[in-house]
Parts: sequence; structure tokens; C-alpha cells
Amino acid sequence: MKFVRVAVVLLILTAIAIFIFLQNSKNVPPEVQKYIKKEDIPKIYPYPVRVQNFTDVAPITSKAAVVLDVKTGVTLFEKNASIRQLPASTTKLMTALVALEKCTPDQIITVQAYHPEPTQMGLTTGDTLTMQSLLYGLLINSGNDAASVLSYSCASSAENFVLQMNQKALEIEMKNTHFANPEGFDDPMQYSTAKDLAKLARVAVANPLISKIVATKSTVVTDTSGTKTYYLENINKLLGSVDGVEGIKTGQTTLAQEILITKTTRDGNTVLIVILGSLDRFTESKNLIEWTFANHTWIKP
Repeated sequence: MKFVRVAVVLLILTAIAIFIFLQNSKNVPPEVQKYIKKEDIPKIYPYPVRVQNFTDVAPITSKAAVVLDVKTGVTLFEKNASIRQLPASTTKLMTALVALEKCTPDQIITVQAYHPEPTQMGLTTGDTLTMQSLLYGLLINSGNDAASVLSYSCASSAENFVLQMNQKALEIEMKNTHFANPEGFDDPMQYSTAKDLAKLARVAVANPLISKIVATKSTVVTDTSGTKTYYLENINKLLGSVDGVEGIKTGQTTLAQEILITKTTRDGNTVLIVILGSLDRFTESKNLIEWTFANHTWIKP
């Protein structure tokens, strides 16, 4: 009888161990499972082990937000992350990605037509610049003029360029995103989500040139003749004022309200924070940055 009781206890303990193993297995992303042995799963995690200090996030006015660990793609915080919103000028990150696929940075581009609406880098018809200079105006000054010029210069037409933007969105699995223009102007067919924009930002900062540009606080570029100068000042107020902030893009329209995507690195750990529809994007982004690093510990396996 005693033997039977022992056997039953062992069976129960074995069942519990199997249950825990299966639960751990479910948490492992499919793309990672093929690289690790099953017996290692309970003790090796393919993402940072997050140690919570149980501090509440400061209240935010943002309609949507997400905090993403760059290395792993793990979401550390979200609010309405999958609800469609107007992306405003964060659209220009996709404009930059597509332009870099179709044009080379040293390619000479002549300005023909462009949208005169603010904000601008200061182009006029007939100016000739390198594609890289236009990228600086696009991402630092959030130049709508630069976006227009890149769209018709790096595709057969501006319309075709937008088609390629939407194709790129599909490629990086931005499933709730659609673009209608390269500038980020409000349009019923121009929408994205906090989660999708975090995916876009993650791809964008993986490009060395884009990563360098969005981290630039201010700079001066010239046309190809060297006679015309464009003074560029980054709209992101957190650059240089918040420890570890490395870009990446602002956005604002009357309907979209204030938008900000930030990349912050501290102690070798990098997070992307997306704020959509905010009344105070810089303060709320700063608070989320501080909360993230205060409440999470990255543990190397």
C-alpha cells in the first residue's frame, strides 16, 4: 500500500513537471524553437527575463502606446496597440526605407515639384541634391518637400512609390497599416497602429544610415553646387536631454495629435517606444522610458 502511495505521488509530480515544461515551451517564439534543444527550454529563455518592480505606469493621454525590446521583439508594455490610428510624419520612416531600396545615397536628384505645406527642409524648384541630403531633410526636419521629391525620383511615379510602401509594409508584417501618401498627410486610407509602427521603427533603425540620421540633433547640408545651404534641426526634444535617447521620429497633425517614436539604449539594452494621439508626447515618452528601465532587468542566459 505504501508503495502505491509513493507511486501515485511520483506520477503527480511528473505530471506537474510536464505541465510546466509545456507552458514554458509555449512561450518560446517558433523562430527560436528550432535553435534550442527541448531539454534546455526550462532553463534557457530566448528573451530577457523581465523582473518587475510592480511600479505603475504614469497615466498617459496617448490613444495608443507600445514599448518594444529591440533585440527580441518582446512587448514590455502596450495600450490599444492594435487599434488603427493616423501615423502622421512617422510615415516618413517607410518613405526612407523604400527610397533607399530604389535610389543610392549618392544619387543626384533634381527638385521638380513638391508639397509646399509645412514642415519643410527648404527646397525650391531646380535645386540639385544627393539622395542622402534629402534623407537628412526628410528625417531631421520632417520635410514634406523632401518626401515628395523622393517619391517621384525613386520610382516611376509618386503613385508607384506609394504602392511600394504598402508592399514593404506587407513584407515586414505591418498587418494593420496602409499608406496613401509618402508625407504622412491625414487620409482615410492612411493608417497604422502602435504595434505596426514599432515593427517599422525596428526595421528602420537596423539600417545604419537611417539610424545615424535620426540620432542627429542638428546639421547643415548643401546642394551639389555647394552654394545653397539647408539648416536642419531635429524636432525630437528628447535628443540630448534624456539619457540614451537615439531618435527616431516625430509626427503631428490636427487629427493625429502628437506622435513620437523613440529609441533608447542603456547598459546595452535598447527599447523602442511608440506614442500615438498624445497631448504631451515628450513628457509621456520620457516617463515611459524611465518606467521601462526602472521596472525591467535584462538577464543574459
